Amino acid sequence: MAVPYPFSAIVAQDGMKQALLLAVVDPSLGGVMVFGDRGTGKSTAVRGLAALLPRMAVVKGCPYGCDPSGQGGACEACRSGGEKKRAWAPVPVVDLPLGATEDRVVGALDLEKALTQGERAFDPGLLARAHRGFLYIDEINLLDDHLVDLLLDVAASGENVLEREGLSVRHPARFVLIGSGNPEEGELRPQLLDRFGLAVDVSTPQDLDDRVEVVLRRDAFERDPEAFTQAWAKETEALSRRLARARRLLPKVTVPLEHLRKVAQLCLSLGTDGLRGELTVLRAARARAALRGGKAVTEADIMAIAPIALRHRLRRNVLDDTGSEGRIRRALEETFGAGEAG
Repeated sequence: MAVPYPFSAIVAQDGMKQALLLAVVDPSLGGVMVFGDRGTGKSTAVRGLAALLPRMAVVKGCPYGCDPSGQGGACEACRSGGEKKRAWAPVPVVDLPLGATEDRVVGALDLEKALTQGERAFDPGLLARAHRGFLYIDEINLLDDHLVDLLLDVAASGENVLEREGLSVRHPARFVLIGSGNPEEGELRPQLLDRFGLAVDVSTPQDLDDRVEVVLRRDAFERDPEAFTQAWAKETEALSRRLARARRLLPKVTVPLEHLRKVAQLCLSLGTDGLRGELTVLRAARARAALRGGKAVTEADIMAIAPIALRHRLRRNVLDDTGSEGRIRRALEETFGAGEAG
């Protein structure tokens, strides 16, 4: 197995790294959409992030990697009675390529068993492999509409349902969805964009020192991946422990009612549709508080994550040339005052 580039060694791209860390602390956020240039470390960050997480307990022999404790849903076989044997597996990171067929994504009839044994068996697809891990889609804005519809259904229900070719299969498919794309190459369907909890912009570093550091680190990694990874082992272990602590602390983090009222006022003033904006800000602020070791959400937490939680939920305003980021910053100042996010 190829050694992933250490997440802690990624230069700059602080917004993307923060969004990914928050999605790991609380997977219910709904994933992360990353807009921007190619070659800015998007797929590198996702694989490096998964490597930070400890191996997860799975039901031995289960093709979906179900949790032996039954949390997060279970397939039909794992729901049946009897003691389940445990095994340990790495957190999956699955790429969904643009050219993927529907059968490859959702699964299909296992032709080999059908032809050699005359047995109708299910061959799990990419959604099954991604359960309890990450599903990464590069250039998601170019994905075929019928696959977008499939992803919307699975994202909403947390399970994949297949009824065709004499098969009737239902299995859990809960994952952190990471999408990336260049807006200049095509718009992302609003229904899918709204499913992402957080959205960030990334760009090629413009600071000379940052560019040089990126090249030096990447060159060192490609020359000797093992040695480079070992050199960053201390930082990686520290970040791994920080994530583990944050996930344990998350259920205990409280949100003062006055902060929640201000979040609702913020979304009202911005004109966001529905209540998904408030829920996402609430969850992301709570995850940020847990990540810094806090037991209560502060205004600084809300101000720090509001732009990435709301920027993709605003209606376009042709009379406002400051863009969604500027509108959110102004609304934050009006709602919370001119304090700086900490």
